[in-house]
Amino acid sequence: MNAFSSMNLNPEGLMEHSGGRGLPEKLPAGERVLWQGSPNWASLLRNAFHARGVAVYFAVIVAVCTAISIRNGLSPEALLISTLKLTGLSIVPIALMALYCWGVQQSTIYSITNRRVVLSFGLAVPMTVNLPFSRIESAGLKHHSDGSGDIPVQLLPSERMAYLMVWPHARPWRMARGEPMLRGLTDANAAAAVLARALAAHAAIPISFQQAMSPGQAAAHHRFETPQAA
Repeated sequence: MNAFSSMNLNPEGLMEHSGGRGLPEKLPAGERVLWQGSPNWASLLRNAFHARGVAVYFAVIVAVCTAISIRNGLSPEALLISTLKLTGLSIVPIALMALYCWGVQQSTIYSITNRRVVLSFGLAVPMTVNLPFSRIESAGLKHHSDGSGDIPVQLLPSERMAYLMVWPHARPWRMARGEPMLRGLTDANAAAAVLARALAAHAAIPISFQQAMSPGQAAAHHRFETPQAA
């Protein structure tokens, strides 16, 4: 059985009466929510859409065009108007990316229960992805310079997750073997610690984010493995 067998479309969105905020259905007896959160739009903009690189790219274009205009003897007034127009046009794509990231934040809820990880997302078509602990091979924690973090979840080799189906909630460049990811979390350490304890309680699953736990807790689990940069 592959990962798609645990993927449910939820066309009515994230309904409070379906099983709680961010859950497509009522939790079965014995299952409880341990943590919930959403991606931070600013973190998504910086780290998923590389807004700083895009801004530098457009800044270079504006600078080059301005230099060419000066060389061609454009008047100061015309030069100012031309530069302002180019700058305004450059801001548009970044603003659209920021708007999209804000929409992703508003429409996404990550949940960790004592039995699974649940990703509820989708601007146009709300979707829910269930990742039972029994199908998780390992998990990781990656920190960003802005203080946010990502938690990629690697599935068992027998499982398959379409990269484009869950993007941007997927680890970059893992096309052949997609890895769903809790992305842009401002409380990534707390979420990682919750998931580490839940996975350890469920079964002896290799984990790579003991850095979010105390030294004593980490020693009681598996050897720390620093996740590769995505």
